[in-house]
Amino acid sequence: MPNLPLSRPISMRSGFRVSRRAVFLGAAALPLAGCTRFEALNGLNAVTPGDGDTRQTGRDIFFGGDPRQALDVYAPEAAGPHPVVVFFYGGSWASGRRQDYGFAARALASRGYVVVVPDYRLVPAHAFPDFVEDGAAAVRWAAANIGQHGGDPARIAVMGHSAGGHIALMLALDRRWLGDASPIKAAVGLAGPYDFLPFEPNGAADRAFGHLRDLKTTQPISFAGPGRPPVLLLQGLDDDTVLPHNARNLAAALQAAGSVAETRFYDGLGHVGIVLALSKPFRGRAPVLADAAAFLAARV
Repeated sequence: MPNLPLSRPISMRSGFRVSRRAVFLGAAALPLAGCTRFEALNGLNAVTPGDGDTRQTGRDIFFGGDPRQALDVYAPEAAGPHPVVVFFYGGSWASGRRQDYGFAARALASRGYVVVVPDYRLVPAHAFPDFVEDGAAAVRWAAANIGQHGGDPARIAVMGHSAGGHIALMLALDRRWLGDASPIKAAVGLAGPYDFLPFEPNGAADRAFGHLRDLKTTQPISFAGPGRPPVLLLQGLDDDTVLPHNARNLAAALQAAGSVAETRFYDGLGHVGIVLALSKPFRGRAPVLADAAAFLAARV
């Protein structure tokens, strides 16, 4: 995902440069030579301890006919029904695997949520709206089937990081995808792009959305209106990939329309650090998990 300033497009190159400080917040890091930031995330499940009192209740469940339209489900050990979070990972709409985000799913499951982690179709083989349509299909699957995994279909929230935050907020705010009877009760975005025009020519956003005539239809902020589900936007102030104005602008637009929008900004936290903070080793760096769980407990 590119840097997303208000005034000018900036190169993708700096946004995905491997930086131990940016990725690991100054903590002891894995050897990352030759890896992108998101490739570094992919190994997190193997090298960090998970949360107890959780279990994986579903693996490789298909919600469509494409190989990318599959999901995994995680749940608390305790009997339900529990509220539900559909979690969308990031990766510039062009990369990512659901299996690599078990650490995030188990973190949320440890707080009492049944968590659905779907894959979705990716750039360059696909473009908008395919990945948002896949997100909507995953939410519909959850509404129809999550009771079999101990979830409550009447209490569904969406959550996402980076490009996944874009998908989550598009689903929550734009009624094209799930209609007026959407099952989404709340949304949480972690370092998501919500107000990111103009696009860098041939950058990640341009490849995902640049074929459209009306680019405003790609922006979650375009759908900030009254009666939207409550939204929490979490953002690191050291994020130089998705800039903090995205969260500030969307929250202000929702509040101006009379909808509920909250923000939390974290000093010293970068773009990948905010999702790393869900994992046990980095949880002490910022209360990302605690803030998200408290918001969801009050709203879902």
